[in-house]
Amino acid sequence: MPTSAASGSQAATINTEHALGAEITAPGTYVLVVNTRNLVAGDTLELRIKTRIKSGAALESAYTVSFSNVQAALNKYSVPVPSDTGLQCTLKQVAGTPRNFDWNILQL
Repeated sequence: MPTSAASGSQAATINTEHALGAEITAPGTYVLVVNTRNLVAGDTLELRIKTRIKSGAALESAYTVSFSNVQAALNKYSVPVPSDTGLQCTLKQVAGTPRNFDWNILQL
């Protein structure tokens, strides 16, 4: 059964990558969920998950997706991403008027 590893709400600043919670270091498989209810025409949102491939390595991109304009399905789920050494989820609004986004990182 999934459990929440971290959750919150992020006020976006245009072209600023915001970390969603602290880096997760507990081994597991994680899914990022972001509600896009506040997106309107002209808005673009990027979601990223970064992982370490080994202890001491830098966090590098493992998953990236972009959403623009009004969305029919509001809750966006990432693919499951396994990590044994470090995982960080981020949100970056790159166009439009800054919006607020609710988010949750689920551990499967």
